[in-house]
Amino acid sequence: MSAAKLEAVLGYSFQNKSLLELALTHRSHSARNNERLEFLGDSVLGTSVSSLLFHRFAKLDEGDLSRVRANLVKQAALADIAQRLGLSEHLRLGEGELKSGGFRRPSILADTLEAILGAIYLDGGFERVQAVIHQLYEPIIKSIDPQTIGKDAKTLLQEFLQAHKLALRPYTVIATMGRHIVSSLKWHAISRSSMCMSRLLALAVVRPSKLQRAKLWRRPWLPSQPVGHARQSSAHARQHS
Repeated sequence: MSAAKLEAVLGYSFQNKSLLELALTHRSHSARNNERLEFLGDSVLGTSVSSLLFHRFAKLDEGDLSRVRANLVKQAALADIAQRLGLSEHLRLGEGELKSGGFRRPSILADTLEAILGAIYLDGGFERVQAVIHQLYEPIIKSIDPQTIGKDAKTLLQEFLQAHKLALRPYTVIATMGRHIVSSLKWHAISRSSMCMSRLLALAVVRPSKLQRAKLWRRPWLPSQPVGHARQSSAHARQHS
């Protein structure tokens, strides 16, 4: 992919092309590298995402805004955006980094993206880099749930039970699995309603929004089949007993 194609993907054309080249230069390649631009881009990114969240989520308090922002600007999130832009094809790396697969390393991808944002700020000003950041983050922000992003499965379960004035059953975490936002817990509930609690946890992890619709607290256990189907099956069984 050429520099022109990268600019097209970014939605910004550099007046000073050397800034883009510098932003793509890792310290393993040259003493003149992108670390200072990365420092600048980190600040610009934080400010722009904060502004975007402030105007998009008017009902979120400061703590929730900080939690959402932290998850949107962390290394993993930036690396995902960098991969989407195809930055690995443009990185200027030293021979050692090339051989070790540095073009796939999340830290390098994330740092390079921040450096590019810093370069856009120097080249075109804050309004231009803010427009680029908004363009990159618009589809991401549309897809997140600001009430759950950054919260682990246990926290989601506890908040759900507290919201419905239900006591949290004693349990012991025996393993954790997953990465980034989607993670899960294997656990043993010391309760006769462990099946219900496990299903609640699964909903909290996989589809947090479903907790708002599930009437699970009305039953001491959650059948694996829909309630209506379960009732019909029970009636059918009584008729033939």
